[in-house]
Amino acid sequence: MHNTLLLIHSLLRWAILLAGIWAVLRAFMGVSGKTPFTGADKKAGLFYMIFFDLQLVVGLVLYFVTSPVVQTALQNMKFAMKDSVLRFYAVEHITMAVIAFVLVHIGYSKVKKASTDAQKHKTALIFFGIALILVFLLVPWPFRMAGAGRGWL
Repeated sequence: MHNTLLLIHSLLRWAILLAGIWAVLRAFMGVSGKTPFTGADKKAGLFYMIFFDLQLVVGLVLYFVTSPVVQTALQNMKFAMKDSVLRFYAVEHITMAVIAFVLVHIGYSKVKKASTDAQKHKTALIFFGIALILVFLLVPWPFRMAGAGRGWL
C-alpha cells in the first residue's frame, strides 16, 4: 500500500506542477497584457487547487499511516531534527506543502471575490506564484541532498 500511495503522490506532483505553471502563466499574461479574466483562467486555478486537494489527502495518509521514514522521525523528534533527511520528510516537506495548499485555496477564494479582471490576475499571480515556488522547494528532487532525493517518478 505504501509504494502505491507513494507512486500516486509522485504522479500528483507532476499534475500540480503543470497546473501551477499553467495558472501562473495565465495570471502573468493577464497582468502583463491587461487581458480579461476568462473561464480558462478560472479553470487553471481550479485544477491547481483540485490537484493540491488530492495531493494533501494522499500525503496525509503517507505521513500519518504508511511512511516508515516519518514514523521513525516522529518516534524521536530530537534525533530527527539532527538528521537532514528525517527532518526534511517529518517537518520541512509537510510544512511547506500545507502552506502552499493554504495559499492556493486563499488565492482561489480571493480571485473569485476580486471585482476587476486586473485584480483577479494580480491576486492569482501572487498567491499561485508563491505556492508554486514552495512546491519547487518541497519536492524531493533526485538532485536534492543525499538520501532525501527521490526519483523523477
